[in-house]
Amino acid sequence: MAEPQIPRWANFILGGCSGMMAASVVHPADLVKTRMQLLGPKVRLSTIAVVQRIIRKEGFLGFYSGLSASLCRQATYTAGRTGCFYSLLDFYKGYYGTPNFVAKLALASMAGSVGAVVGNPAEIALIRMTADGQMPPEKRRNYKNVIDAIFRIVREEGPLALFRGVASTVTRSAIVNAAQLGGYAQAREMLLPVMGEGIGLHFAAAMISGLITTIVYLPVDIVKTRVQNASVPTSQVKVLLQVIKNEGPLKLWSGFVPTYTKLGPQTVLLFLFLEQLVSLYLKFNQPTPSQKKD
Repeated sequence: MAEPQIPRWANFILGGCSGMMAASVVHPADLVKTRMQLLGPKVRLSTIAVVQRIIRKEGFLGFYSGLSASLCRQATYTAGRTGCFYSLLDFYKGYYGTPNFVAKLALASMAGSVGAVVGNPAEIALIRMTADGQMPPEKRRNYKNVIDAIFRIVREEGPLALFRGVASTVTRSAIVNAAQLGGYAQAREMLLPVMGEGIGLHFAAAMISGLITTIVYLPVDIVKTRVQNASVPTSQVKVLLQVIKNEGPLKLWSGFVPTYTKLGPQTVLLFLFLEQLVSLYLKFNQPTPSQKKD
């Protein structure tokens, strides 16, 4: 029996919805990670110290600064990358059969690059809004929400500012999606004969994917974060060399704990939500007996 498939347009909608649901849960960890990455070379704070600083200066609601931008990012970036990946996967299976691991990585990288370009404006807004509370009062941008952030960036810096750092975003997304989407698809395929279909399989595959993703994600993400938060355009190579020279290579993995605290559960939640939404879609869109005969 052929494996049931959902329409390609539904891949984008369900992917975006699952991303937004997951982001709502893990946003505080993402904010802490961003704050740690933006600390200067002379400032060394632990994850706990950064958390305490946020509570002291901004209160518990400070952990949700930039949530609107995070949701907007998921509605664009995650919808684009997951939708493209599963659409490309269906296309590949239709012509060439089940893809091997290398093919999965290539498809995931392509999908991540597309999602990165679409989601870059929301990414810019998210970085700036989550970083704002750490800035001196006179330097804060004080965006009201993601819409206000995008309109102000266009008005004050020009439309091209929304795509600042897009090259580093594409680089990060191609690498991260190869690890996350490709890794999940491969782990799921390998574990399926042992564990069988179900939430246990989805959870185990997502945890494997999340660990791999965290390791490869941080170096490219810290470069992207600094490029996008810069007040003037700069290259990712220049930023990378500055980080290594001024702060040491280990700085590239700064914020590993909050990143895995975010990426581990986010990867699990993303795929758990996505698998359940796909199941619901298939359940409520079963073909009628007359359609089956046709």
